[in-house]
Amino acid sequence: MDCGIITSKAVLLLLSLIFWAAGAALAYVGSIVINSYSNYDSFLEDKYTLIPAAVTIGVGVVMFIFGLVGCCATIRESKFGLSFFLLIILVIFAAEVAALVLGIIYQGRIKGDLERSMTEVFNNYNGLTSDSKAVDYLQNQLQCCGVQTYANWTTTSWFTSNNNTVPRSCCRNSTDTRCTGSLDQLELLHTKGCEPNLQQFLQDVWSYAMLVVLGFAIVKFFGMLSTCVITCKVSHRRGYHPIRA
Repeated sequence: MDCGIITSKAVLLLLSLIFWAAGAALAYVGSIVINSYSNYDSFLEDKYTLIPAAVTIGVGVVMFIFGLVGCCATIRESKFGLSFFLLIILVIFAAEVAALVLGIIYQGRIKGDLERSMTEVFNNYNGLTSDSKAVDYLQNQLQCCGVQTYANWTTTSWFTSNNNTVPRSCCRNSTDTRCTGSLDQLELLHTKGCEPNLQQFLQDVWSYAMLVVLGFAIVKFFGMLSTCVITCKVSHRRGYHPIRA
């Protein structure tokens, strides 16, 4: 058995193990993205931004299942098994590249979608609806007030109908009874807007997810090369006898 075969088999066996780990990791990353977005779905107008995350979860499930196929095909050096494994890697590689491209496209659309949808939700705030609860959750979690600045509240119906005050979720300390939401108490209020903070949070989530997908895509590329090497050797090298498991 020459060095090329040994190296290629070692790479493919390692790749099969990575398939299992990567499958679980990608499914976890995809679920993290969806869970992060679901917390703020009231402010996301374009639900298609979750397509890359769904693709990532699907790829993870497929990788976990077919890792076993790659392991068996490599040990037995089955030409059919290796060819099938190569096809699987190629499809997964294409799906990961598609997820990367879609992620980059939708990441660039986050700012415009957020500002437009957040302005609409904040303008309709009344403290009672589910969207209003989402606004309070957002301002508490991100320690912010308003879309771009606390002053955005002054143009809403809530401000004019509640004695020119902002929601108490703008208070730095929600348990501080001194904070009434009055703009005369700016020292007790968060003054920075929520849109920049939320945009940065969502973009950070996407960036980490895309780095993970890119890393696994690179692994798939070397896996395809190794599969091709073993398949060619098995097909054309005379006198070579594979080691059976």
